Amino acid sequence: NPTVYAIFGAAVAFLLAALGSSKGCGLAGQAAAGVVAEEPSRFSSTMILQALPATQAIYGFVIAFMIIGKITNDLTLAQGLSLFATGLPVGIVGWYSAIYQGKVATSGIHLIAKRPEALGNAIIYALMVEMFAILSLVVSILMLGKI
Repeated sequence: NPTVYAIFGAAVAFLLAALGSSKGCGLAGQAAAGVVAEEPSRFSSTMILQALPATQAIYGFVIAFMIIGKITNDLTLAQGLSLFATGLPVGIVGWYSAIYQGKVATSGIHLIAKRPEALGNAIIYALMVEMFAILSLVVSILMLGKI
């Protein structure tokens, strides 16, 4: 059934990206809690870094929503498989990039524990990893536009 493939593509887009975001936010959150235990005034800075890996789940959600919006009663097998394939870039790249962004954000949290003025640097490091998630989102959107 072509609809099953399309729904599976939406699930892959969101679930993989959200799993990566959960892992990345969890890693950074653990480090943030340790820093805030010693220096409560660093909560805002650490929270910003801890939240960054959550964006991949948002990207996965957007693509899942768009895939579901393309499902019709007369969906062909080719369209169903194409919708499945559309979920792969944002799902897979989102998964990996969120985890690695969480690791970079964790390092940034350790950086601002010692040098609070370096928050901007820490954010830039984490955003470098974000670029790959954004590119995967764009690829999935471009693919969706061809279906």
